[in-house]
Amino acid sequence: MEQVCGESKQKFLYIPEPHNDFIFSILGEELGFIGCAAVLILFAIFIWRGVLIAMKAPDLFGSLVAVGITALVAIQVIINVAVVTSSMPATGMPLPFFSYRWNSFIYFTV
Repeated sequence: MEQVCGESKQKFLYIPEPHNDFIFSILGEELGFIGCAAVLILFAIFIWRGVLIAMKAPDLFGSLVAVGITALVAIQVIINVAVVTSSMPATGMPLPFFSYRWNSFIYFTV
């Protein structure tokens, strides 16, 4: 029987905090390898563009702001993907732009 998108079973029983901390695993179950690869490629493009903006900034302050925002997103993505793939213990780090109510930026900046 073919599984329709939106009918994953992990989000209901097996994973703690599926809407925040483990959203990448739900994304993997719903969209498969292609979906996960597309999300990681989009994050890589975001990080690369942030580095380019930081290098082309006209002053030091602009460069540091661009590096800071880019590093904030990059660290969150790396930690979240590492937790979901069981490369490191659970930390409670949400995935930027995907977690519930955009709480990832509030969590990391406070």
